[in-house]
Amino acid sequence: MGLFFYYFTKFADHFILIYSAMLFGTYLILSAYSALDIINYMRRNSFIDYRDLLTSPSTPPISIIAPAFNESKTIVENARSLLNIHYVNFEVIIVNDGSKDNTLQLMIDAYDLEAAPVAFESKLHCKEIRAVYKSRIPSMSRLTVVDKVNGGKADALNAGINVSKYGIFAAIDVDCILEYESLLKMVKPFMEEVGEEKVIAVGGVVRIANSCEVKDGKIVKVNLPKALIPRIQVLEYIRAFLLGRMAWSRLNGLILISGAFGMFDKKIAIASGGYNHETVGEDMELVIRMRRLMEESKIKYKVVYLPDPLCWTEAPDSLKILGKQRNRWTRGTAETLWIHKKLLFNPKYKFLGMVSMPFWFLFEWLAPIVETTAFLYLVMMAFLGILNVELFITLFILIYSFAILYSTAAILFEELSFHQYKKKRDIFRLLGTAFIEPLLIHPLTVYYAIRGNLDLLTGVKNWGEMKRRGFAPQVKKD
Repeated sequence: MGLFFYYFTKFADHFILIYSAMLFGTYLILSAYSALDIINYMRRNSFIDYRDLLTSPSTPPISIIAPAFNESKTIVENARSLLNIHYVNFEVIIVNDGSKDNTLQLMIDAYDLEAAPVAFESKLHCKEIRAVYKSRIPSMSRLTVVDKVNGGKADALNAGINVSKYGIFAAIDVDCILEYESLLKMVKPFMEEVGEEKVIAVGGVVRIANSCEVKDGKIVKVNLPKALIPRIQVLEYIRAFLLGRMAWSRLNGLILISGAFGMFDKKIAIASGGYNHETVGEDMELVIRMRRLMEESKIKYKVVYLPDPLCWTEAPDSLKILGKQRNRWTRGTAETLWIHKKLLFNPKYKFLGMVSMPFWFLFEWLAPIVETTAFLYLVMMAFLGILNVELFITLFILIYSFAILYSTAAILFEELSFHQYKKKRDIFRLLGTAFIEPLLIHPLTVYYAIRGNLDLLTGVKNWGEMKRRGFAPQVKKD
């Protein structure tokens, strides 16, 4: 028994060290790739006037699809914001997913809607569509409102795709705020398809709008969130988008486009089966399924990611709502990995099967489990009085230092590229947040991830409603 325990502790010590080194090394490589891609992107696009795309005959029309459920507080303004997007030829489809409040009636009253005989083909499965509304106001001809039986976000998006007219669609959360030239920037990669390499999806940076000044559905002044929880999420988003997804885009291994705002080739999305009703991670699952279809069809393709801040969203400002969000993210990741387990370490799927999927399995889904197990192991060793204190302190300092340096690098990238936060004090507050996050919030996000996995295993389906405060009250407060 003593010999077994000896070898067990040796194995555990080495596993923790090797896994940590692999994790840190992977993130360093991704950061380097991201830096190169951001530099190249800014060099290529520094002299582009996106207004030229407005007059180009090759600029494709776009369908904007926005699911809505119980959005009565902001739906009228949100729809107006989408209708005022800077683009030449587009339609806005608001899908009322069986709201229990007066979301639909507010839309009918505000935009003088009437049920219209709109012809469409149900290529994707979705719950019953009760009616399709169009506005009697000529200037609102772009607006379509779909009223359907409640089926969830994925179901609402499928309904929107069925009703849409154009070959490219943008899926967006109805309460998000788009930048002025967002659609022009997102559609550009579709227009730049070279040779046989087909662009099937495009994503962009999502930013935190908490404490920002909003007027007429637009961000008029960017402020760093005053509250700690949203401010920490600013740091998380900068790391994830600028130091993570940019690298995967450069490597053509991106498998996640934010559900808040993404643009897709409708034909490929339909051929892939549309959004999956059986997972809460429908955004990630669709991208993987589209990539899988292209791999199995042996068609060259790309999933593109843009570093521009294109979309602003409200982040959770309480631990309760943050916990629900992270629980949902964990479930979505686990469900998607399980659905596509065939791809893991499968050379048939090339980079997707041998690198992208294994990374998400080993360093995204598995990381909180390894971290929790390692913590419990160290507690056990301390309880038995055989903890190597020097090794523990050294490991803690290395991990904490790496977390701070990684966050600092993300802030530096942000400052050297898009420089959204103009005040020097905001940068110092972000740097201060980088020191706090690993000690206060990171342990909680690990706990939320563990809870998400446990809820998935035990069959818990309800993760609660993601309530938002809205932008207007927050502006008033500031």
